[in-house]
Amino acid sequence: MRFGSLLASTLISALVLTLAPGAAEAAPRAVSALDKGPIGWQVYRDVSQLARLRPGAVSRQFSSFDRTGGNDDGFEGTYSCLRTTATGCVLAERAGPGQIDSMWFTRDFGSMAANGRIKVELDGAVVLDRLLQEVVDGKAGAPYLWPLVGNGEDTSGGAVIKVPMPYRESMRVTLQANPRFYHVSFRDFADADGVQTFNPADQALDVIAKLRAHGIRDPKGVAAQQLPVATGSIATGASKNVATMAGSGWISQLRVKVPQILSSPRVGDDGRAFAIGGSSTFKVAIDPANQGVRITRRYDPQVGNQRARLSVDGTQVGFWESGARISTGQWRDQTIMVPPALTAGRASLTVLNEYLSSDLDVNEFRYDIHSDVGGDWRRTDVMDVGPNHPGDEQAHGYTIRGLNWQGFRVFRYPVATADVTRSDALLAGVRVVISFDGKTGVDAPLGEFFGSGLGEYDTRSLMSSIDTAPDGWYTSWWPMPYSRNATVVLVNESGIALGDVTVETEHIDDPAVAPALQAGRLGYFRATKQAGNTVPGRDFTFLETSGRGVYYGVTHSMRGDIPNGNMRLYLEGDERVYVDGAATPTIYGTGTEDFYESGWYFRDGITYSMPLAGNPAWELNADGCAHDCTGAYRLMVGEAVSFSSSLRFDIQHGPVNDAPANYSSTSYWYSQAQPAISETDVLDVTDDASRAAHSYQATGETRRTLQSTFEGKDDRVVVTDGVAVTTGAITFNARLGPGSTGARLLRMGDQNESYQQASVFVDSVLIGNWLQPLGNTSSRWLEDSFELPESMVAGKTSVSIQIVPAGPPAWTAARYRMLTKTV
Repeated sequence: MRFGSLLASTLISALVLTLAPGAAEAAPRAVSALDKGPIGWQVYRDVSQLARLRPGAVSRQFSSFDRTGGNDDGFEGTYSCLRTTATGCVLAERAGPGQIDSMWFTRDFGSMAANGRIKVELDGAVVLDRLLQEVVDGKAGAPYLWPLVGNGEDTSGGAVIKVPMPYRESMRVTLQANPRFYHVSFRDFADADGVQTFNPADQALDVIAKLRAHGIRDPKGVAAQQLPVATGSIATGASKNVATMAGSGWISQLRVKVPQILSSPRVGDDGRAFAIGGSSTFKVAIDPANQGVRITRRYDPQVGNQRARLSVDGTQVGFWESGARISTGQWRDQTIMVPPALTAGRASLTVLNEYLSSDLDVNEFRYDIHSDVGGDWRRTDVMDVGPNHPGDEQAHGYTIRGLNWQGFRVFRYPVATADVTRSDALLAGVRVVISFDGKTGVDAPLGEFFGSGLGEYDTRSLMSSIDTAPDGWYTSWWPMPYSRNATVVLVNESGIALGDVTVETEHIDDPAVAPALQAGRLGYFRATKQAGNTVPGRDFTFLETSGRGVYYGVTHSMRGDIPNGNMRLYLEGDERVYVDGAATPTIYGTGTEDFYESGWYFRDGITYSMPLAGNPAWELNADGCAHDCTGAYRLMVGEAVSFSSSLRFDIQHGPVNDAPANYSSTSYWYSQAQPAISETDVLDVTDDASRAAHSYQATGETRRTLQSTFEGKDDRVVVTDGVAVTTGAITFNARLGPGSTGARLLRMGDQNESYQQASVFVDSVLIGNWLQPLGNTSSRWLEDSFELPESMVAGKTSVSIQIVPAGPPAWTAARYRMLTKTV
């Protein structure tokens, strides 16, 4: 049994792990044709089921993006309120069933104090009403604890709420004051089947414990079999098959160790120091199967002759000793071994550091905890000390007496330039290639696949990690299904011979996987690289694909090509996501560091790691970086983007794609090649022949011509078309395809006036309220959509649609498109 299973009940903090009935995880089950994906806390409890496709959900986002296509994404708060009520600034509002999956904010360099209270209403009831700063500080209590929430220190400039909040009828998010920059990510469902409204009394302590172990333990929590360990060397230009699996099942874990690659030298970190009479204490997790534990302290040796006593659970085990002062700014690490007699069978330790002597004080920036399990040193915890890690400190019960200093340092480890160059070449030039059932699904650089493409930087996300210790592992926990076979190959195209590589692969035999893949209920895992110089006026594309699937995130390496001035201008770029051929992006962000849930250029370069987003790497004029370079990752576990026929996931480089850079990225997603939705009818509302063919009728209607643009990548392409403006009922017939399991109605309309809404009937049955709060007086064309449930379209070749506007404002439409779902 692996460490992840052994410590399934261990908490980093004093939380008690209590799994709710039915929350225990197993290999993914078969799913219904219109699966919505995980609902509520199952987002985190069912991580083993990431491969399930989500045809019954549409991912969307409200944000403060500049409606003119410029860069005022929140600086003035011009576009930050959908509307203003007596309560304040409405950020998000939706009718029908769905789920809020993520909220992000920034202003005032990460302080939320000026935002006042946040109010979340679901199905007409208030589930959260509290000062936003208190919520992201963790003062609201479980489930609003780190890392389900994070403040400007935790995230280097942003504030996040990652608590999933499902609703059956409606949602609204309001802030007391204009928030400037924000995102609210949510999913729309076609119906409320299986949806229970969010219960704020559910503390979800098991979820908090799982997320606090990000980058340390397998979040799936499932037992797996280990294949024989593969070792050896790989010559340049050669490849090595390191794992082969046969039958139906999953790759559950992949671990790679390459001692030849050294940790990148430049590290920014925050810390604290205690003086005479002072001490620090905290709790850490270890593996109960250990044969000993080691504790490694990062410290600043510019303070000489530091000496402190290290005790574990009240027993002295050694002394921290720094030696004479080193005048230049360099990091140093020291390791103390804890005897097995003190650690055997234990799941946690209480660590005490006591001041003995120093030229000034004893400083501490970080502690890495490794457990010896069968001769393998496995990282089992990280205690990151400092004012930029309040959530981490609280989770470990960290306290300090005699505080003498706290702050931030950017120093270097003594690593030779030639070693950095060689390591970077191996991370970029060695590829991880994984094939499932005879087809390549993963083809990505070693570094980016595990979370860091700029160099070997400590990375701890929910689904992968890079441990930069000399004997540290690169680990991936993505579940990877196969029906007949799978192979893992390392390909060395680095130009450097790769020696002494070790690969461990764990898998689960599961006969249910093969029929689920063949039926299209599960998708094959993909890790896809894109790389190249940015092109002026054009977005950089993380992924453009057809078929159906779910997009879960990206590791992104950005190498700016701006030699002076604002060298980080490339970070002004917004993400823009297009799903299933819609002309309007369903997700439109406010900046690159905002997408990575930080803010203010990562607070001017402060690196950080959270379970679902992070900025582990920043290089400046050195270490292979000509100017300014950033490495970041984002996992979209709850707000994963589902697509049924196509996906294009883009990000700008600079305010209007005007900042030169070299970008590379590795996207994580699941897919099936066959599309599951197709256009089966089009009604041109201003064409008389089309109206007659669809038996179109409307009351209170006028027509006009509109010349404008769509938001997004085509916001300079003028489209001229007619628009019908209607205040009365609208009826028309629309064709469906055979075997329909649901449908989507898209409306191309004029969003000059916001909050257009209407009741929607299918064959005289009311199915919901079509509410569109968005408005844009610059790019006025909008193509939005409304989901039709399977119950209203199954077995039919056509339906009668009735739309009854509830204005003012009037309902506008130039065209309706009917898309039929077939899976």
